[in-house]
Amino acid sequence: MKLRSGLSAVSLVIGLASAASAAAEQKPASLGLGIFTFTSGPAAAYGMPGKNAADLMIDEINAKGGIEGVPVSATYVDEAQGAQGVIAEYRRLASDAKNQVMVAALSSANCLALAPIAEQIEVPTVGWNCDTHQLLIDGKSKYVFRPNGNTVPEFIAYAIYLLERKPNVKTVAIINPDYAFGHDAAKIFTAALKALKPDVDIVAELYPKLGSPNYQTEISRLTTARPDVVFSNLWGADLENFVRQAAPRGLFTSSQVVLALGETVLQRVPLPDGVIVGVLGDGWWMSPDAKANPETAKFAEAYKARFGEYPVFPSIKMANALIYVKAAYKAAMQKNGGKWPTRAELADAMKGSKVATLTGTAQTRADNDGLVDQVVGVTVKTAAQQFPVIGDMVRYKGDSLMPQAGQDPLAWISTLKPEFAKSLPKPGSYK
Repeated sequence: MKLRSGLSAVSLVIGLASAASAAAEQKPASLGLGIFTFTSGPAAAYGMPGKNAADLMIDEINAKGGIEGVPVSATYVDEAQGAQGVIAEYRRLASDAKNQVMVAALSSANCLALAPIAEQIEVPTVGWNCDTHQLLIDGKSKYVFRPNGNTVPEFIAYAIYLLERKPNVKTVAIINPDYAFGHDAAKIFTAALKALKPDVDIVAELYPKLGSPNYQTEISRLTTARPDVVFSNLWGADLENFVRQAAPRGLFTSSQVVLALGETVLQRVPLPDGVIVGVLGDGWWMSPDAKANPETAKFAEAYKARFGEYPVFPSIKMANALIYVKAAYKAAMQKNGGKWPTRAELADAMKGSKVATLTGTAQTRADNDGLVDQVVGVTVKTAAQQFPVIGDMVRYKGDSLMPQAGQDPLAWISTLKPEFAKSLPKPGSYK
């Protein structure tokens, strides 16, 4: 009896698999995407530009006939509800076959929480803003992809740029958000500084709680320490609050300030000239590569017309992630004779892909991690805009700032020598 039941079960599985295979050959009526970002709370200042970009991109994709002829729709999940809620929403969306792909997430903590679930239930998941280097560190992911940069190249880039502009720097203070992204960034930035200039002293490391409205205590400690450099990867409303409170107290004149995510507030707060800012990756919509791309210029103007300000790099990251998904469908269908791909075929198409984006190229390595160039510069005024823009730029090649797949990132950073930095392009060379 048990044997018959077992055979019946096998037959049922085979029957379902055949049905699924047949279904995979038919284009669906619509393609659903689960898109995870912050749409409420302080982090929405960073998350909503991503959602806005997704809305705009999906409208443009559908206006051109959808992805391979299939119209696209998105279900947005607010990451502000916390990891448990995000996990539950991920599972709910993934259980619906029409949602073939998840674009998740903004928070590094949520990315780390969702990655094992994506592997378990085999759902292609594109990290549109998953920066933590821990995400793909084991090199075993089959369904999780990151077509954007990660904390290793992002924060090495700032150390190199800083030392090129301030070679005699002696003291550095750090103020980062108190969670994985802030602590990872501090470790990487500090390790790179120590490797490239061992006599640099880290005189303060401050980790205010994410969502703090008041930074007066931290600013007092920074102004008292009077470091040569203040480095921060605060972001969203936290960064805006910090800048608004620190500027009147003279922090931007007493120290060289480095704001790793500073591009996101250029249109919102009055940053003085000379602040080192950049984007995490290559997503500066006014970079030479971006300005030379008619699609990017069209996207930026459409974004400004619809949302009242120009896109910031989270917007570009989201747009590039959707371009990456669209390219994967095209590649998968070319590979399987024009049939609509299964989730597994779609994931296979993402492996090793090289996709032209709005701002450069996203190269996916064998470990599913992305190689994306890093753009860094300083705030400068221009007659063309009412807000500071990024000048004196450098564009570092993504592969030059990444360890080999499987190599421990921090151990690799510790091997860097001053000669390494000298071999890279210089500030002002990206014109």
